[in-house]
Amino acid sequence: MTLVRAGCPFYSEDFYFEIPRPFQCLSFYVFAKGVFQRDLPVGKVSIRKEELCKFSGKEHWFGLQPVDPNSEVQGKVHLEMRLNELIIENGSMCQQLLVRIIECQGLPLISGQNCDPYATVSLVGPARSDQKKTKVKKKTSDPQFEETFNFEVTRPNSYTKKSHFQVEEEDIEKLEIKVDLWNNGNLAQDVFLGETRVSVKILRNDHIHRAWYLLQPKGNGKSKTDDLGSLRLNVTYTEDNVLPSACYTPLRTLLLKSPDIKPISASAAHILGDICRERYEAVLPVVRLLLHHNRLVPFVSAIVALELENTQEANTIFRGNSLATRCIDDMMKIVGRSYLTVTLKPVLDEICESNKTCEIDPIKLKEGDNVEVNKENLQGYVQKVFSSITQSSSSCPPLMCDVFRSLRHMASKRFPDDPHVQYSAVSSFVFLRFFAVAVLSPHTFQLRPHHPDLEVSRTLTLISKTIQTLGSWGSLSKNKLSSFKESYMYDFFKSFQEDKCIEKVKKFLDEISSNVSKESSGVEDSVVLKEGEVQKRAQGRKRIGKRTFKKRWLRVTNRELSYHKHRGKEALCIIPVKNIRAVEKLAESAFNRKNMFQVLHSEKPLYVQAGNCVEASEWVEVLSQVSRCNPDRLGTFHPSAYVSRAWLCCRSLSDSQPGCKPCTPTLLANLQLDIDCDRETERIFSLLTSSYSKLQKMEDACASIAVYQGPVREQDDYSLFTIQDSKETFHTVRQITHILEELQREHDTRSGTAQYGSQENPIVGKTS
Repeated sequence: MTLVRAGCPFYSEDFYFEIPRPFQCLSFYVFAKGVFQRDLPVGKVSIRKEELCKFSGKEHWFGLQPVDPNSEVQGKVHLEMRLNELIIENGSMCQQLLVRIIECQGLPLISGQNCDPYATVSLVGPARSDQKKTKVKKKTSDPQFEETFNFEVTRPNSYTKKSHFQVEEEDIEKLEIKVDLWNNGNLAQDVFLGETRVSVKILRNDHIHRAWYLLQPKGNGKSKTDDLGSLRLNVTYTEDNVLPSACYTPLRTLLLKSPDIKPISASAAHILGDICRERYEAVLPVVRLLLHHNRLVPFVSAIVALELENTQEANTIFRGNSLATRCIDDMMKIVGRSYLTVTLKPVLDEICESNKTCEIDPIKLKEGDNVEVNKENLQGYVQKVFSSITQSSSSCPPLMCDVFRSLRHMASKRFPDDPHVQYSAVSSFVFLRFFAVAVLSPHTFQLRPHHPDLEVSRTLTLISKTIQTLGSWGSLSKNKLSSFKESYMYDFFKSFQEDKCIEKVKKFLDEISSNVSKESSGVEDSVVLKEGEVQKRAQGRKRIGKRTFKKRWLRVTNRELSYHKHRGKEALCIIPVKNIRAVEKLAESAFNRKNMFQVLHSEKPLYVQAGNCVEASEWVEVLSQVSRCNPDRLGTFHPSAYVSRAWLCCRSLSDSQPGCKPCTPTLLANLQLDIDCDRETERIFSLLTSSYSKLQKMEDACASIAVYQGPVREQDDYSLFTIQDSKETFHTVRQITHILEELQREHDTRSGTAQYGSQENPIVGKTS
């Protein structure tokens, strides 16, 4: 966030990100924004990995340190040191130190590219500094050096001992090996990459020393400077040690069964949400795990049904911060990221870069501002955002549509006498918790690279408030307008009180939450999703021939699939979307043609050849999405055609034979997620373990309810849990407890700390 001329800025921004396991420091940089030049660094705060636990979960003031290129280091170096005895020509003893620089790992990128590293190796003492240099390794952050350097270690003339060599005390404290890593700059100046120092006294008890060392900044990155100020941070650091995948099978299986447990409150996923309800981060790993295995929609439907049972009035639906609302929030953030980018990014870029003033609060107007001009600017932006949203139904991810459809159905069933609840149930999420939040904080959703400045932030706040109200079906009435605290918002919002605006919201909500959109009264209500020229095979033909394929103009809307002789001509055939049962690729061997797909509906299959493989994939994707909610979709299909009284794929003779291959699931269409299920399950294990005492209380509550037919003891504690079926819940809690004990034993067995100096646990060397 940028604050103009603020000596004591207050940011109050949260960031969540993952960091690579072998990191050394977590650094925060403070910049002074430049107007005509690049931003200048003011200072930084660097927290070493081993110190993070000390500060985790607590607010702390950190003094800013200067930003020095010599302090920006990362990576580690693998060294071997050895002492040898040599007899020189005059018969006296001489000691030789051999230093082998083996390799480095994790060196930083230079200007976005792998560096050209080399190392210098020096023997440093009070009166000597012998330096040697390795060869330059090209374009690598993990150079393999494998070079050995010899240094002569001078001994007193009185030394005559011929037996086992021992380094003398007076020399031990004075000599050390210094390794510096550099990037070869060719014609430019070489760049310092890090250093480490190893005292020769480490060989006092061992002739050979071999270990990994973390590279350090010069002077440990600290220097005496003027006071640069302080930065107050609240850092929460969590580290999970992930076991082999097989270890998590019992817990993962138990969690994935959650949607099938009756009642849902007795499921493992619901129990986790119950005992960790104060920890917002507890829901995310469950959502990601269920999402990966296509189990999220039935789970969300079940917990939404439970919440609706306890909701007494339609106007309070989904108002709280419950397990259901948190699951849907996290799902939308994961699944809807690209949807937000397509829908909002263009208009948000325009708003953030145009710098039009939109303040309409008379108290906040600056001298010279024209409130009518500002109101016109704001209204124009709101109309653009509103239109982008209400025309985006075809881009809404299928999984979000499936959840909205379930919300709508269950809300209508719970409150059958309220005609608006089917819309408010959906708008409370898609407008209030999704689009409005993204407009308010576009940087949080990667829609903008940085937090907007104060004036733009104010504009986005006004737009967000208006979008929330426009999208709240049932709130577009005079009595709701009177609830505005600010009179200027009341006056501004009156300009949007038109039937056309309300109908747009209703139509959009219909399109993203209905099984099939309501029949339209005109062509203008249909949304064209895709159209283009294709080769279509005549339906019902049994023989293969050139004349069976003809050029046709294929067109799909949110209501129907049709093909025409030419573009703009009357449809030769119309297939309602609600009749489509599957859309699948067709084997090339079926008609000796590439890029073919088939549309299976209530009559004969429609076989289509697209112009190329990309077009074929797009047709299958669009048709699959638009028909994904049809109740009679097929589970299997034939990947080839029925020709000469037999299916070419399975050789079955009956043309009504069920398919021989499972249909492609459409639940996660257009959704590419990088989810590590083992890591998510380990996170859930950590959450359950940290809340083990609450898990025990829930077990006690179930036992008490089962015995005494009610929570007669410790009622306040028991009321924190949702226990509909004490026996079923008790059974699940016992399963969880047993699995936790087994997993903890696995952790204990494998928890041996890596040897100090190993690649996994490198030494933090001395610094200059």
